[in-house]
Amino acid sequence: METDKKDLFLPEADNFIEREINKDLTEGVYTHVQTRFPPEPNGYMHIGHIKAICIDFGTAEKYGGKCNLRFDDTNPSKEDTEYVDSIMEDIRWMGFDWDHLYYASEYYDQLYEFAEKLIQKGLAYVDDLTPEQMKEYRGTLTEPGKNSPWRDRSVEENLDLFRRMRAGEFPEGSHILRAKIDMASPNINMRDPAMYRINYMHHHRTGDKWCIYPMYDFAHPLSDAIEGVTHSLCSFEFEDHRPLYNWFIEQVGVFPNPPRQIEFARMELTNIVTSKRKLRALVENGTVNGWDDPRMPTLAGLRKRGYTPESIKAFITSTGVAKARGSVIDYSYLEYCIREDLKLKSKRVMAVVHPLKVVIDNYPEGQIEFFTIDNNPENPELGSRTVPFGRELYIEQEDFMEVPAPKYFRLSPGREVRLMGAYFVTCTGVVKDESGKVVEVHCTYDPETKGGNCETRKVKGTIHWVAAGTAVKACVRLYDHLFVYNPETDDYQLNEDSLETVEEAYVEPSVGQAEPGTHFQFVRNGYFILDPKESEPGKPVINRTVALKSSFKPII
Repeated sequence: METDKKDLFLPEADNFIEREINKDLTEGVYTHVQTRFPPEPNGYMHIGHIKAICIDFGTAEKYGGKCNLRFDDTNPSKEDTEYVDSIMEDIRWMGFDWDHLYYASEYYDQLYEFAEKLIQKGLAYVDDLTPEQMKEYRGTLTEPGKNSPWRDRSVEENLDLFRRMRAGEFPEGSHILRAKIDMASPNINMRDPAMYRINYMHHHRTGDKWCIYPMYDFAHPLSDAIEGVTHSLCSFEFEDHRPLYNWFIEQVGVFPNPPRQIEFARMELTNIVTSKRKLRALVENGTVNGWDDPRMPTLAGLRKRGYTPESIKAFITSTGVAKARGSVIDYSYLEYCIREDLKLKSKRVMAVVHPLKVVIDNYPEGQIEFFTIDNNPENPELGSRTVPFGRELYIEQEDFMEVPAPKYFRLSPGREVRLMGAYFVTCTGVVKDESGKVVEVHCTYDPETKGGNCETRKVKGTIHWVAAGTAVKACVRLYDHLFVYNPETDDYQLNEDSLETVEEAYVEPSVGQAEPGTHFQFVRNGYFILDPKESEPGKPVINRTVALKSSFKPII
């Protein structure tokens, strides 16, 4: 069909997918763009899905087209409405929305009719081989398979058996419907793949109506075709499935303008494991606190840890869309993206995660004064706040050293340092417990250095603090990678030190009263978020999003 090129909307292509779409539109293969995001509702979406979400929804948006959300719910043994709800929440959190919501299970009647049609055309048969025998008959990547002894059943017998499978006359595993293609094909996916299996499982949408369920490779392409998808965009591991995708649509023979599958390289990151089987095991055995544990690579976990949709989109956009499998991306680049997103958005406040008490002996007892401090020196629009100061403070344990190491410029006996935005103080002594550990530091302050400035002398060390009398006690969780690479086994293993929970950290009053989900930069500590679910005003639970320092240097 010739398309009027004047009516075409052809934006400048940013990647090979868009170049192919422009070509299809120019040649009149399609007159519009329709994509879909088709997750299986058998777990929470993880960071590996983010690229597909951005490509599927973003491509349709760029071309003024449509993107549907379809749940490919063909395996009731692993699916649940909990996963359906979480996926919809994640997509909306990322800033996308779907034009239509579909389920593959809505097409079960049509898919069954298509299966019977293929039987009638002699292109499908009921097989009695056991799973072990099927594996044996299938062959290998270097050796062809061999035909099942049931492959040449008559159309009538196959229809009868298939209908009896649907009626529930046979036990699970006794029969399976297979496509009749080529057992000698070099593409192992084309060696008479399964189309339907018997499964006496309650489905989260269809209930107990069906006891046979379509296989993914059969249901997926036909669902795309039914919905009028033009471009089926998927990750690189489906490239070998493309001939089968096309075969099912072509052999059913009722779709004059079938969808085109285009594959892109998956996104792989260091120190990340995205196997749903492994992640589900971590949840079920209690290794993590649910699918939204901030150590998990799920979108729910990233959200709870404090990552933002903007930082994730920036990460996806800047890493690009490649056609072939590329190198593994260093996780530190994702951390760089969240720092870049939050550095101008977040208030910079003082919080002491590992507290050490400081007493200023010459400061008036009972006196509280307030200092005005900018919320973010790089972003004046965030304004300023008042911070209380008193005789007793908390500082970080690492900001005091009784016997200072070389080039250590923070607090130590006889040394003067600046308390950020307040005064100069000099350490005059310490109090130790029975084990010899320093539990309290005593200082004097210079009233002439109010505001932390003094024209007559300079100090090299500046440390942050919170006033003990007004500070709010907080539970702070410090996260590290859930998995770490072990070069000896060439695999990832659980990191036993992936979480440190500090029950008695202290934060400014403004942090303690902030709403759950609020982001902060804790001065000299990193970026944090008040846990969206667990934090309460006056009882903050705080998750570290990312440490402040980074070894990553972007290539410019």
